[in-house]
Amino acid sequence: MSSNKNVIYCADLFKRTRIATREVTIGTVKLGVEHPICVQSMTTADTMNTQAAVDESVRMIKNGCEMVRLTAPSKKEAENLAVIKALLVEQGYHTPLVADIHFTPNAAEIAAKHVEKVRVNPGNYADKKKFEEHSYTEESYEKELIRIEEKFTPLVLLCKENNTAMRIGTNHGSLSDRILSRFGDTPEGMVESALEFLRICQKHDYHNVVLSMKASNTLVMVQAYRLLVAEMLKDGRVYPLHLGVTEAGEGEDGRIKSAVGIGALLEDGIGDTIRVSLTEKPEAEIPVARKLLDKYLALNTNEYKITTSSNQLPYSPYHYKRRESATIHKIGGGNVPVVIADFSQIDQLKPAHLFGVGYNYSIPLDKWNISDAATDFIYIGSQHIGFELPGTLEVICDFDNWKENYRNKPGFYPIVSSEDCGHFSSESVFFVRHQAENTSVDYLKSFPNAIVVLESQYSNKTQLFRNVYLIFTENNISNPVILTEHILNEDPETFQLWASASLGATLIDGFGDGIWLHGKQSTQHINATSFGVLQATRTRISKTEYISCPSCGRTLFDLQETTAKIRAKTSHLKGLKIGIMGCIVNGPGEMADADYGYVGTGPGKIHLYKEKVVMRKNVDEANAVEALIDLIREHGDWIEAEEK
Repeated sequence: MSSNKNVIYCADLFKRTRIATREVTIGTVKLGVEHPICVQSMTTADTMNTQAAVDESVRMIKNGCEMVRLTAPSKKEAENLAVIKALLVEQGYHTPLVADIHFTPNAAEIAAKHVEKVRVNPGNYADKKKFEEHSYTEESYEKELIRIEEKFTPLVLLCKENNTAMRIGTNHGSLSDRILSRFGDTPEGMVESALEFLRICQKHDYHNVVLSMKASNTLVMVQAYRLLVAEMLKDGRVYPLHLGVTEAGEGEDGRIKSAVGIGALLEDGIGDTIRVSLTEKPEAEIPVARKLLDKYLALNTNEYKITTSSNQLPYSPYHYKRRESATIHKIGGGNVPVVIADFSQIDQLKPAHLFGVGYNYSIPLDKWNISDAATDFIYIGSQHIGFELPGTLEVICDFDNWKENYRNKPGFYPIVSSEDCGHFSSESVFFVRHQAENTSVDYLKSFPNAIVVLESQYSNKTQLFRNVYLIFTENNISNPVILTEHILNEDPETFQLWASASLGATLIDGFGDGIWLHGKQSTQHINATSFGVLQATRTRISKTEYISCPSCGRTLFDLQETTAKIRAKTSHLKGLKIGIMGCIVNGPGEMADADYGYVGTGPGKIHLYKEKVVMRKNVDEANAVEALIDLIREHGDWIEAEEK
């Protein structure tokens, strides 16, 4: 399997065009490049609770869900899918149903006769996953493949006979021991896991197949999808792709994380159906997915036509490596990406205005309290500041304002257009606005200490910023780069989703030493979004990360309530990753990226994990949150929260 940086994974690296996937039929829905991107979700009700499953499905469908997935962990649930489907049809609902299968081939074979699509996870469907190290010879590896083919082929033939579609859904956290032994816990392993099953389908001339590469880590997720597409393009058969960030979580974090991962792929024309996985009611997922898709309904709107002589990238799209930039003060080099907040429209800036960007001034103590999500720079334009700022906060202002009022004041920097750089010497530190469609970069060679603020009024920023990365590399330009985005939509959720999607791909590709968001939102909302995007792309960690599965019929406790309890106790543990899984299926594997795990194993019973190793078994749910804290303490990762 090749992961060479110059292997193409999309239709055009510098033009937003949907990749040409083949048509797949799922009941009344068709997927593929000729059809609109479809939105789907999954029920949380127990599949054996027929009426609850039907009622929930109806709510989802009324909210715009175009495919409804239900869990079928055993034969009895698979059989009951026929009852659920009949009741939905009786009420006039013909939305395709999808059976979610993990460990039970028999259940999949039953479901294939009753519903329009079956989802199998190659990591645990007829494969072995015990999180043990194994050494496989070529002969023993091949024997395992033969065994898997014998187990999987009956389902393939049933699906073909019944015109049932199939999703081969690889999850980063549930790769088999066999795959891990050869490929490790990598995007390459995820892709090979799916391709092994796809080859069996192709062998039997069965092509009604959709593929997915889900992970809670957005970098792994994006890299795996790209690598899968590259492999399919080489084979000449590109199947539709189901996009999703698994275990994304809830609220703001879940939305940003999903938009970063899904958006990064949609920006390159990859994806035929999406699911935004939130630890919330399933009907709440649909409007979020719709708002995200609204960004891509007209791919070529206000698009700048890029002309480039190269079709080669200056980086690998399959492995993260941050662009090497010069260190200018606290920007670039080995520094985390900075955040800039815009205060240029506020008259008479006061200390209270800084509260929304992470700075809280205490009058009695005469000191600033600075949060982990405190902005690094504020832009004041032509405004004046009449009070002393906290020492960590610096200021960007228009050139005339800087020249007249702040040129001799430390921590204040001017910002100019590319045409006005001549006001400075080669040693000067300043910010320069550079339009991404401007391919003339020679001027920057005379100003190595200029910090580039990359801007564009065009909609295809991912491709424009990618082209700038290429041009900078070709011309040995190492100036740090601040990525900007202007989103004028007044809906706060849409702003968050679009900003995350817009900047996600660029940051995942290692380009960007800071971000500067603009919009018709509060400074607090813009600041939270900025730090959320950096957290989701793993480029700057400012808070605890919760890897929380969306609820489903397998869930053994109230995920939203439990996540809230754990968050209330642990949200101060910056950089720690905590997995909260409703059942063992979404247990140690799905939280592969977590430091600690809280997993439902039976009614009222919880297993606690340190990474993939179970440390406490069958803890009473009433005591499990405190037991989790004790476990974190025992391993030296606990700190006491500061009093506020």
